Amino acid sequence: MALNIRDWLPVLFCGLSIPISLFMWLGNSFLSKLWTNEFEESPVIPPTRWLFSILAPFMLMVVALKRKSVNKSGAALGIIVAIILSISNHAFFASLAAFFFTSSRATKFRSHMKRKIEKDFKEGEGQRNWVQVLCNSGMATQLAILYLIDVGSSERTIDFVRDYRASWLGIAVMAVFASCNGDTWASELGSVLSKSDPYLITTFKKVPRGTNGGVSFIGLIVSFLAGVVVGLAYLITVHFTAPAHMHLVAPPQWPLILWGGIAGLFGSLIDSLLGATLQYSGIDEDGKIVDSPDERGHVRHISGLRIIDNHSVNLISSIVTGVCIPVIAMKFWPER
Repeated sequence: MALNIRDWLPVLFCGLSIPISLFMWLGNSFLSKLWTNEFEESPVIPPTRWLFSILAPFMLMVVALKRKSVNKSGAALGIIVAIILSISNHAFFASLAAFFFTSSRATKFRSHMKRKIEKDFKEGEGQRNWVQVLCNSGMATQLAILYLIDVGSSERTIDFVRDYRASWLGIAVMAVFASCNGDTWASELGSVLSKSDPYLITTFKKVPRGTNGGVSFIGLIVSFLAGVVVGLAYLITVHFTAPAHMHLVAPPQWPLILWGGIAGLFGSLIDSLLGATLQYSGIDEDGKIVDSPDERGHVRHISGLRIIDNHSVNLISSIVTGVCIPVIAMKFWPER
């Protein structure tokens, strides 16, 4: 009996991860000999970390492909993104995994109801492509690269007094994924769980479900909870992976959960504001929401201008949240 290629993916990826991780470790060891700056710690990343940081992303994408949460292009870019995040800080990878799986489930939740609301909704809408991966994870990947260059490959507690740069970048990465998760939960769950139509964030007038920029009480609640999930994933990873001596002197880490929730809500509000002003929303003759006008005049305009699309909105909101949340969080983070 012929086997499907998906049945071989776990074996294939596991077999590839070992030689790839060995090759990367050898390359890292060689380049470290040419490093001229002085380091408090060795710049050489241990082979065990290389192995985990390549094996775990491969397995993550295997599961994602089997569940049809991503297509091939999304999986290819997702592996690269996940490797960079995991090498930098395992808490970054945990935040990615929490966002990816929970948002994928939210996208597929009650899809039959979303089909009645959105004109362009497709059955495979839950499959993320490379553009969606880039717009949702691009900012976090850049921040992770900065973390790797400036801090090194390690897990650290959040301590703005003793470890400012690592803490700032750590909160920023967590905030990006919390923001993306909050927006996804709000749009995918809020539209089908809320019993009434949402309000446009700019005018506070009721608009049809699925309108860009529409907010509801349920949507705001789930966006906060979505961020809490990402913050909790970050907190658990830091608890088990950060060195014990850091935990002895670090302030309480539980605010990670709170700021994850705040980032989820903040990102969702930024996304809604951009959607209400810079994204076109209209309603066609069938009562479904569309994102472009009809030359024949069969689409009634609801809100927004046709300037950017949903991918651009996600990218911009993730950038704004990733920059703003660490600045605000460090002012309220307990010193001890």
